[in-house]
Amino acid sequence: MAAAAAFRSKRKLLPYLHRFLHSAASPSPNRFLRHASPVPRAADHSPFFRLPAARVSTLPTGLRVVTQAYPAATRMASVGVWVDAGSRFELPGTNGTAHFLEHMAFKGTARRPTAHALEVEIEDMGARLNAYTSREQTTFFADVQGRDVPAALDVLSDILQNPCFPQQAIQRERGVILREMEEVQGMMEEVIFDHLHTAAFRDHPLGDTILGPKENIHSISKKDLKAYISTHYTCPRTVVSAAGAVDHDEVVDKVRELFTGFSTDPTTADQLVEANPAVFTGSEVRIEDAEMPLAHLAIAFKGSSWTNPRSIPLMVAQSILGSWNRSIGIGNCSGSSLARGISNGGLAESLMAFNTNYRDTGLFGIYTTSPPGALHDLSRLIMEEFRRLAFRVSETEVARARNQLKSSLLLHIDGSTSVSENNGRQMLTYGRVMPFLELFARIDAVDCAAIMETAKEFIVDKDVAVAAVGPISNLPELSWFRSQTSSDDEFSARIFSLGA
Repeated sequence: MAAAAAFRSKRKLLPYLHRFLHSAASPSPNRFLRHASPVPRAADHSPFFRLPAARVSTLPTGLRVVTQAYPAATRMASVGVWVDAGSRFELPGTNGTAHFLEHMAFKGTARRPTAHALEVEIEDMGARLNAYTSREQTTFFADVQGRDVPAALDVLSDILQNPCFPQQAIQRERGVILREMEEVQGMMEEVIFDHLHTAAFRDHPLGDTILGPKENIHSISKKDLKAYISTHYTCPRTVVSAAGAVDHDEVVDKVRELFTGFSTDPTTADQLVEANPAVFTGSEVRIEDAEMPLAHLAIAFKGSSWTNPRSIPLMVAQSILGSWNRSIGIGNCSGSSLARGISNGGLAESLMAFNTNYRDTGLFGIYTTSPPGALHDLSRLIMEEFRRLAFRVSETEVARARNQLKSSLLLHIDGSTSVSENNGRQMLTYGRVMPFLELFARIDAVDCAAIMETAKEFIVDKDVAVAAVGPISNLPELSWFRSQTSSDDEFSARIFSLGA
């Protein structure tokens, strides 16, 4: 009886699915705007942001403290130290030091002589201690109960100001990092983006990997670690960020008491970047591997810095290009014309637009995985879509992209950890915390004209960086990609029309 009922239900559902799929095959231009205006307007987002504002204090040493009392019924809090230092600030021959230092920070201090003693203290609080290193920033943070924020600050200040760097721990950590490197080599997205940075910023520290080469991991010494921390872990380049069940004045008082060992050297990260700016080289890295089932390809233009006026339009442009994965089953229904074209043509397995910002430059482009036989047509379609951003963008897709971008940003501040991270990063990149009302107003101000002007500035007749790994014999030459930034054809129209 149950089987018969399920069969009857299925029969009733099939006509509905048929109508739904056929209606989605040729999306109406206004389908994504049923609850939004196709014309950019200054929307009132204030009802969604009744949270307490971020508070900022700067100590006499130059160290900054930012807190935000993020409501949480669990009374949890996140507190961390954000340092304006990453792999791009390493000296020649020491690439990997910043990441190595992140590992060694947890290996003991004068007051906490072993990693075990530190772990026990953290676990007894029911806390979580973690860290990560990027090309421009290093972060150490703890998730704790609100009552344990002072204890977390004590731990963080101790491991950063009084690390022991025991020789046995250094030797042991070399093996840990080498195993981490082997794991990263199996993550093709990580591999591709490392190669892309090499192609985009050749012979510059920004083009180096964060982990560093094997020979450096074997040779980095206690002296290198001490030199890096004394040079780059300075008060003017450090932000303590806390969110959740926190009191601003209490956090400031505790930071003033504990963070007394950092240098007050006034040199800023901006000054170091100005002394050694990154130059976009527009070259390529190709690694042929016929045994791989799919080709991995990243195509990028020089992007904007964090503070460039074009950074927000590039974020919206990234949303226009979109992301897509064949396993999700969304093809003709996607709001991204590039995703629809790829789905209709069977040209790829996945697609992801990206927009990476640094202090003086950035990368704007697309990462995709594709069957080897489709690489040429896929490349043509992607380059056509890049060009289209400069000449044929509709208000409909710009409005959809703005909505998607705002939703994505909101999803990234769900919880005290995310709020603390967002505020710490913004203090380093902008020198302040940009309120979401201001950020959303900036996004709402992006219209078709802004997108096309931005695309003309960053895409048309500009150099291209390419990274590709796998069965890539059908991938066009770099000179072809470069030629496609200034020409036009009807290829994309033919592909898009297949599903009409």
